[in-house]
Amino acid sequence: MNITFLGTGTSQGVPMIGCGCEVCTSANPKDNRLRSAVWLQNEDTSVVIDSGPDFRYQMLRAKVETLDGIVFTHGHKDHVAGLDDVRAYNYWTQKDIDIFANPDTEEILRREFQYAFSNIQYPGLPQLAIHSLTGQDFTVGSMDFRTIKVLHYKLEVFGYRIGDFTYITDANYIAPEEMDKIRGTKILVLNALRHEKHISHFTLNEAIDIAQEIGAEQTYFTHISHQLGLHDEINTSLPQGIFLAYDGLKLTC
Repeated sequence: MNITFLGTGTSQGVPMIGCGCEVCTSANPKDNRLRSAVWLQNEDTSVVIDSGPDFRYQMLRAKVETLDGIVFTHGHKDHVAGLDDVRAYNYWTQKDIDIFANPDTEEILRREFQYAFSNIQYPGLPQLAIHSLTGQDFTVGSMDFRTIKVLHYKLEVFGYRIGDFTYITDANYIAPEEMDKIRGTKILVLNALRHEKHISHFTLNEAIDIAQEIGAEQTYFTHISHQLGLHDEINTSLPQGIFLAYDGLKLTC
């Protein structure tokens, strides 16, 4: 399976107008992050996890020519706001795009994109087929997904394990039974917002502790705030086998 990081930032991770900090003004492209999302592709299936506000540009930048499904972690705007732009894939494939979401996220999608789910349909609307998730395993094309429930403060967020690859974002707590689902992963992706304590995200040190407990061969941190610091400086300070992800990073698992 090929893995492409479409974005590794947060709404506080993209360059901020007027901020002036060393990250927001950095010339290093690894410090220029769009909202967090990842593209998974194998021989016959193409899936994106989350479609934030940067979705259209991310898909163009990564040259994603086919799309079989979008799997959502949760319903916050920085993870769902770009869903409307699936209509280009509807046009080329002449079929619905399968989307997978838990009940809370499904409710948000139906409210925010009510015209796509209305009884009144007309050409050009996004064509979506919703599949409700309650924590069960599921399949998109030839990819098998195992759901991992994490907490984003008090909000339940879904992470996913696909074979030896696990993707978790927007979390600050993982229960022991959910940690057990991750063990044995070869590549782990985990959120690491900043150094300072946060109410709903892992800090860098908290993410390192989780990564070392899991012991994946490679761990990559995503959902990175500009408050974390410059990519190259932080990356070189991390323990062996742990790295900062960056937009456009490609992996194979």
